[in-house]
Amino acid sequence: MVRIGILGASGYIGGELLRLLLQHPEVEVTAASSRRYAGEYVFRVHPNLRGMTELQFSPNDASKVIAGSDLVFAALPHGESVKIVPQIADAGLRVVDLSADFRLSDRGQYPNWYGYDHPRADLLEKFVYSIPEINREKVKGATLVSSPGCMAITAILALAPLLKEKSLGIDRDHIIVDAKVGSSGAGGKPSLATHFSERFNVVRPYKPAGHRHSAEVEQVLEAMAGEKVKVSMSAHAVNMVRGILVTSHVFTAGAVKPIDVWKAYRSMYTGSYFVRLVRDKNGPFRLPDPKLVIGSNFCDVGFEIEERTGRLVALSATDNLVKGAAGNAIQSMNLMLGFDEKTGLAMAPLHPV
Repeated sequence: MVRIGILGASGYIGGELLRLLLQHPEVEVTAASSRRYAGEYVFRVHPNLRGMTELQFSPNDASKVIAGSDLVFAALPHGESVKIVPQIADAGLRVVDLSADFRLSDRGQYPNWYGYDHPRADLLEKFVYSIPEINREKVKGATLVSSPGCMAITAILALAPLLKEKSLGIDRDHIIVDAKVGSSGAGGKPSLATHFSERFNVVRPYKPAGHRHSAEVEQVLEAMAGEKVKVSMSAHAVNMVRGILVTSHVFTAGAVKPIDVWKAYRSMYTGSYFVRLVRDKNGPFRLPDPKLVIGSNFCDVGFEIEERTGRLVALSATDNLVKGAAGNAIQSMNLMLGFDEKTGLAMAPLHPV
């Protein structure tokens, strides 16, 4: 059994890591840290795990986690992970980091997007930004992995095949990403903006321009296209707990037929269990909808074409806490350790929710 440590295990993402890893047949969770809840039973913070574990939270002490773990998940806030993860990496342990601290390969981007100079350029070069459906071979056997932001991975899975397929003639300077995100995306720490009376029943634009995840999306799409791209992202808080719907708008140089788009998606995702192509002619759920991926590691992807304007609308839906965070991280861990990537993750979404 592979021994697993989780840093920052008391948040929503930490709770999802615990929920999934406690049922994983190849690993054992040996440490779950929390600065706030050190010494408390895990099930008191994550009551859904009552009866599944008697584990208690430990302090955020890297040395103790290192001593009892073979692989560590870091679910710490942006700017905090970079203070602790280097100790774990330097000790030779495998790491899956879920913060933004190791997502951007260009060190010079951190002051622009996150407001600090990255202190470990040497580690940035070693981290693999992991979206298994796109760079599976790089993740296999990797020691250091960075898992994407929830809106970034949801957008990328819809857009990457379109940018890779040159014959579609996508305008690389005008890519629009519009994201609708559930309240769990704000984390478990309450604020006036997340208070029930203020958060319920909203469709609230909270970052209509300059969203940090734009940098991740551009980084991957530029690798697909082989040239610079410009991504404009807008984010909205909406009245659901879990889930993301991303509606991306791209423009084509000439006429594009549905079969051309199908070929692009199938070329990249054939054999990728967790990407489902959704474009039905009948029923209430004809295109991706977050309601139909809740609790799962699936990303549903679909599209429509507006011939009159040369617009291709790509839609994608994920559970922001699973494929958008913990699930993708565990899928990455499976590849790192040589397991089937579906291990511990191949469950159907919940419905109805």
